[in-house]
Amino acid sequence: MTIEWRYTTHPGLGVLSLAGFLGADAVGRFSGAVGWVLARGTGPVILDLTALRGWSADGQPAVTDAARRLAAEGRRLELAAIPADGSLVPSGDHPEIPVHCDLEAALAAHHGGGREQREWCSGEWPGVRSDVSPSRK
Repeated sequence: MTIEWRYTTHPGLGVLSLAGFLGADAVGRFSGAVGWVLARGTGPVILDLTALRGWSADGQPAVTDAARRLAAEGRRLELAAIPADGSLVPSGDHPEIPVHCDLEAALAAHHGGGREQREWCSGEWPGVRSDVSPSRK
């Protein structure tokens, strides 16, 4: 089992949404999605976990690694809708990661996030044809 992702840009920020399960077998795909985000956006990144069914002990450190990668580029990672099966237990050597109860609250913290500008997603993102990877809407 792996994850699917969607990245949406808003004025001055981006939203990386995950679906599936963030376990050891999905860490590489998640890292690739973070690379996609770094190459195509600016400002803070909200990691929307609304559609994530859960994460493992291997998946959680991947999130803190993403926070480090983004911080190295002058960007901040924020979390929205942490899975109910566990909270993020970061090590003490990562950038601060703000946590919001849901995506709506995270966007509200950024004055509503503004209108979506562009979107890319993996081929199996819910509602997307499987012959398109990554797609642009």
